[in-house]
Amino acid sequence: MVADNENRKEARAIYRILTKTYPEIRCELDFKNPLELIVAVVLSAQCTDKRVNTITPALFKKYKKAKDYAKAPLAEIEEYIFSTGFYHAKARHLKGLGTKLVEEFDGQVPTTLEDLITLPGVGRKTANVVLGHAFDIPGITVDTHFGRLSRRFEWTTSMDPVKVEHEVGELIPQKEWTNLSQRMIWHGRRVCHSRKPACGACPVAKICPSVGIGEMDKEKAKLLVKTDKDFR
Repeated sequence: MVADNENRKEARAIYRILTKTYPEIRCELDFKNPLELIVAVVLSAQCTDKRVNTITPALFKKYKKAKDYAKAPLAEIEEYIFSTGFYHAKARHLKGLGTKLVEEFDGQVPTTLEDLITLPGVGRKTANVVLGHAFDIPGITVDTHFGRLSRRFEWTTSMDPVKVEHEVGELIPQKEWTNLSQRMIWHGRRVCHSRKPACGACPVAKICPSVGIGEMDKEKAKLLVKTDKDFR
């Protein structure tokens, strides 16, 4: 999809509404440093942030540095992360991630997309979350919510996350990419659901090209809207 001035104008109008609706945004994973964030994002695959946040306090207390993950027996890591699902694969990722950080990055989480995606269990989505929230380096995080909303807003027609990332990046200023990502994810989780979006309670409805695909009755739509307490 070619980004022209009209497309940019429409996209930025929607983004202004999202900014007004969600003025204070944050990563919904709990973390205190880049290592904790990258571990939490790896664990969040096929799992809710709320669930991840219940197990990371004990995990982060046990494993404070990359070398701790590198040295830990897989079975021990699995015990801590069991409830996040796919724990065998995730444990291998965390141990491998720790090992690579120690061997190639002096135990520190790298600050470039190119380096981050060389780490076990880390793709572009995870890398952009880490860049944006740990290092304040703008990045677009294309998860299932971001992709769905981008297509509903007609910012892209692609199902390819990389193409979505690049096409949306042409519409919104780079400095806003991280905040855009978080607001899109929040809106997707709370209002613009996959199966039954709450169109009648959506602040974007007046200018959304896909309005009407979900519940239009205002009262019924309000019942579909989720709040912060559903994710904390």
